[in-house]
Amino acid sequence: MKFRIVMTATLLGLAAATFAHAADEPQVVRQEMMKKIGGATGAMAKMVKGETPYDQAAAIAALQTIADTITLFPEQFPEGSETGMESEAAPAIWTNKADFEAKAMKLHADAEAAIAANPADVDALKAVFGPLTQNCGSCHETYRLKKG
Repeated sequence: MKFRIVMTATLLGLAAATFAHAADEPQVVRQEMMKKIGGATGAMAKMVKGETPYDQAAAIAALQTIADTITLFPEQFPEGSETGMESEAAPAIWTNKADFEAKAMKLHADAEAAIAANPADVDALKAVFGPLTQNCGSCHETYRLKKG
């Protein structure tokens, strides 16, 4: 009986350690960061499309999430993290790191500018949202592998 308890506890500890280790992997961290940016973008997209009412505080919070998250994003692509964990990162990230980082910083600058513009209504949000999402698209075209 004690042996089973010890073995169960050991196996659970190993499983937890494996999960904790995987959570620290750059592939996992950057995927979580993209989910945050995607969620923020999606919240604003719903406002822009009229699917949800315009909420200035929520729009600013979404823009701030993008600005804060993207500044740390390029750090999550160290050498050796090119593959594994179902990464969609294109090899071009590591061969053209300066451009990749520049695109991330452009998104940061545009998000900060959008925050400073303090969009008071949905039309003002639309004015900053389009260029912001174009940044996302230009980076994804070059630096994200297509699924399927």
